[in-house]
Amino acid sequence: MRADEISKHLRRQPFRPIRVHVSDGSSYDVRHPELMFVSRSEVVIGLDPGTDVIPERSVYCDPVHITRIEPINGESVPAMRPGT
Repeated sequence: MRADEISKHLRRQPFRPIRVHVSDGSSYDVRHPELMFVSRSEVVIGLDPGTDVIPERSVYCDPVHITRIEPINGESVPAMRPGT
């Protein structure tokens, strides 16, 4: 998935918690937009945040290995198109 497509999910207002699926079969929940950082070459996801939203650990992914992003509540996310 392109980095700009991933970033659009974080910038949505209001933010909706998302689940990020990776090509190795793992998935990561992002419940706050500050728990995910997107650059052109990597995506950093903070894991196990405490009550102060500071993650205990993090995982680094190449954006091309992110296969899909969906809301945690299970609703499908419409495809993001440039300019939306």
